[in-house]
Amino acid sequence: MAKITIYNQEGTKVNEYNAAAAIFEAEFNRDLIQQALIRQLSNKRLGMIAHTKTKAEIVGGKKKPFRQKGTGYARQGATNNPHQIGGGVAHGPRNVRNFQKDMPKKQRRLALFSAISQKLREEKVLGLDKYDQAEIKTRKMAEMINKLPIDKDVLIVLDSKNEMLTKSANNLPNVKTINVQYLNIADLQKFDKIVFLEEALKKMESIFLNKN
Repeated sequence: MAKITIYNQEGTKVNEYNAAAAIFEAEFNRDLIQQALIRQLSNKRLGMIAHTKTKAEIVGGKKKPFRQKGTGYARQGATNNPHQIGGGVAHGPRNVRNFQKDMPKKQRRLALFSAISQKLREEKVLGLDKYDQAEIKTRKMAEMINKLPIDKDVLIVLDSKNEMLTKSANNLPNVKTINVQYLNIADLQKFDKIVFLEEALKKMESIFLNKN
């Protein structure tokens, strides 16, 4: 079993959590992590907004702009050609491109486990027994983070919606909160430290080790 150190809000070690080896002791697979990251970022992309019409989409324009001979100009076949004013656009931007990528659910989870396990091996995963404050205060959240072994940015993983914690962290530029069911490969790569609420660790095992 993987061991995750649990801290309280005062930055004192209070316990060790025996985490599931399937999640926190997975083999590091750089290629799988990269594939999952590319998939997530690609699926987040929006389609092109700019959209030009091709020659075939221009209404009308099939007639010749002038007669074939006797004008002194080069012959022209139709007014909808790309080099004509008001004609179609050749190789212009189109909004029909699809950036969606697919990846089997089993591989996505293995990539997630691999990234989390690597964080734990690098001693960048820790637990928090609870967050309990009388009111929503950014200052209180900042003070707690300063007491924990966190020197850069941090991703705080929650077991359920917690407005007290989330709103207290919203104004801190180096802190993000996320519910455990939405844990993803991009955030794991972006943030230096990962802090799990102790209940989130239990819920994570329930969700991600489900065979369905």
